[in-house]
Amino acid sequence: MPKSGARDRVRELCLALPGATEKLSHGSPAFFAGKQFLMLWADGHHDHDFAHLWCAAEPGVQEALVASASGRVFRPPYVGHRGWIGVRLDGDVDWTEVEELIVDAFRAVAPRKLIAELDGRA
Repeated sequence: MPKSGARDRVRELCLALPGATEKLSHGSPAFFAGKQFLMLWADGHHDHDFAHLWCAAEPGVQEALVASASGRVFRPPYVGHRGWIGVRLDGDVDWTEVEELIVDAFRAVAPRKLIAELDGRA
C-alpha cells in the first residue's frame, strides 16, 4: 500500500473513535482523544525512513511488543520513554492488528466518558 494509502487508513481508524480529532503536529497528522494526545503519523522521521505511527500504550505493552518476533514495533524517540510504541506501516501490514493497537492507544489516554461511548458501540 502506498504511504498515502496507509496514512488514509490510519486516519479512518482514528477518526472512527468517539470524540477523536485530527490536528497537525510538527507537520504531521496527529490524533487526539478529547484533549489527550493519542497518536502521531510519522514518515521518514529520525532515521526511520518508512511509514509508521507512534501511539500510546498501557504499561508493559511496549516491552512485550518490541520483543516479539514481528519486528514491526519499535521504541519511538521522544515518547518511547513513556511507554509509547512505534508501528511500521510498510510492507505487508496486518490492519486488524493496527486497528487493535489504535483502539488500545485510545483506551490508554481517552477520558472515561469516551471509553464508555466506545464500549457502548459493541
